[in-house]
Amino acid sequence: MAVAKVPSRQLFIGGEWVAPARGGKIPCPTTEEQIGQIPAATAEDVDAAVKAARQAFTRNNGKDWSRASGKHRAKILRAIAAKVVERKKELAVLETLDCCKPIEESEWDMDDVSGYFDYYANLAEKLNEKQYSPIEVPMEQFKSSVLREALGVIGLITPWNYPRRGSPPGVLNIITGLGPEAGAPLSYHPDVDKVSFTGSYNTARTIMKAAAETVKPVTLELGGGHCACVPQEAGCLASSIKISNPLEKDCRLGPLVNDTQYQKVKDFVKEAEDEGATLLCGGKRPPHLEKSYFLELMVLTDVTPSMRIWKEEVFGPVLTVTLFKTEEEAITLANDTQYGLGGAIISKEEGRCKRVAELLDAGIVWINCSQPCFCQAPWGGKKRSGFGRELGEWGLENYLSVKQITRYVSDDPFGWYPASKL
Repeated sequence: MAVAKVPSRQLFIGGEWVAPARGGKIPCPTTEEQIGQIPAATAEDVDAAVKAARQAFTRNNGKDWSRASGKHRAKILRAIAAKVVERKKELAVLETLDCCKPIEESEWDMDDVSGYFDYYANLAEKLNEKQYSPIEVPMEQFKSSVLREALGVIGLITPWNYPRRGSPPGVLNIITGLGPEAGAPLSYHPDVDKVSFTGSYNTARTIMKAAAETVKPVTLELGGGHCACVPQEAGCLASSIKISNPLEKDCRLGPLVNDTQYQKVKDFVKEAEDEGATLLCGGKRPPHLEKSYFLELMVLTDVTPSMRIWKEEVFGPVLTVTLFKTEEEAITLANDTQYGLGGAIISKEEGRCKRVAELLDAGIVWINCSQPCFCQAPWGGKKRSGFGRELGEWGLENYLSVKQITRYVSDDPFGWYPASKL
């Protein structure tokens, strides 16, 4: 794989690029060679970022951002979208270098990013129309309404980040770092009003415990491992997928991100074979790729629900296959998991698709497809796949606080417990 360099970056706090307080850095191990370094934030940097965010939230009584009009915020969000479109090719390459996904998928991601900002710009404007929406109450002496307000300073712990443009200083702060040194202080911080986390179940448990110290809400998107009914030609599909440098055209599968994950996936498969599963195809390094962490797509048959590879998320190019005789058995097998992010049903029978979609215990169900993502549709899971929803109107509501405002409008003096309201 040709080696490209990641531009040097610092932490983005209070509208400025700053060096981490302790000067640490984290290597970017996208290949077997180092392609760059990024800052390693610590508790001091987290505290500075949170302070900057709090100042931005309350500055000018919120008029600069948190209470600014939807039109004002929409203008900035659309400027961000335009900048992403302008730098799409550059950003896609950086995304592929970061996580080794095929370049065409990264370019699709950049289209998504710009589309998300445009979509939420529209929602920001529409939110103004919903403010002070009336509530019907049973007493004519009162008028009630609802005000939707920004929830506060939000700590987003996410495995990726994208460029931003034009927001007031402190509205967005970007700090990179490892979980114990950066993620933990952010979760515990008393001036953070909510934490949103994308990652593993075990880390999510730690974050929830930290958030509980100050009773702050959390949104979690965790492991997947969804089940799908697939056609028999899946084995042929495995051999037809192009595995190559992810920067190459038509690449469909790049390398795993590092040696740790590479070995983890191989260990998962070896353990499954020891337990009785059959490796139908794949599992080796492609002969034309001598370096980096490439693996052929693997298909495992004779897999049973008791095996660890069935129960846990592999996070690698592995398809596990088990057989079922009835629709009811298929649904039981699909729901026999601690996860519930997504599931899929492939069938030409409309009635079956509807039945299975309703009975799959997951936050997302795909019919005759797998994993399309639209900013207009909610995204999130159940069980150990987390809770709360991102995207769509539901994603916006996740970061709003609803305030009841009730006014006494009668000319009569207000007194406690007037005549019955019924």
